[in-house]
Amino acid sequence: MNMSLIKKSMFVGAIAFTMCATSTFAGGKGIKVGDALPDLKTFGLQGALPEDLKGKVVLLDFWASWCGPCKESFPVMEELHQKYGTKGLVIVAVNVDEDAGAMKDFLKDHAVTFAIVHDATKKLVGTANIASMPTSFVIGTDGKVVSIHKGFHGKDTAKQYTAEVEKLLAGNVARK
Repeated sequence: MNMSLIKKSMFVGAIAFTMCATSTFAGGKGIKVGDALPDLKTFGLQGALPEDLKGKVVLLDFWASWCGPCKESFPVMEELHQKYGTKGLVIVAVNVDEDAGAMKDFLKDHAVTFAIVHDATKKLVGTANIASMPTSFVIGTDGKVVSIHKGFHGKDTAKQYTAEVEKLLAGNVARK
């Protein structure tokens, strides 16, 4: 087999994988900026959800063990959780792996203290219309989506998360 044919085969394979991965997750109309976050307890997620998200700033993150940028985002989210968790930030990371074992292996190397749940049925993933990993939603204290982050772009995304969380938490303090 010549190199040109091998390269073409690899390219076609990569496109097919991307299309499969996208179609696996995407499906519903999606959650958009301004939409209310649906009640996470209705999706049959495996794992412990935080008791009450009302009045909290929520970072809802969809991730997978095979996702390189997800590995980069976990330390940033843990830092946010440590810094702002007592001030009203709740982070919920929704794993989309087919195999819960892959999720557990990932967490052995990337231990965190924020909430991790597994969407084995892909109901929440479908409702949110997640097409890429990671995808994160920042939700204000009113329960509505303030922003959506597709992908994780290192320091740029970390700065965006921090700015949004601080602004939302400051607004929450002003209302009390």
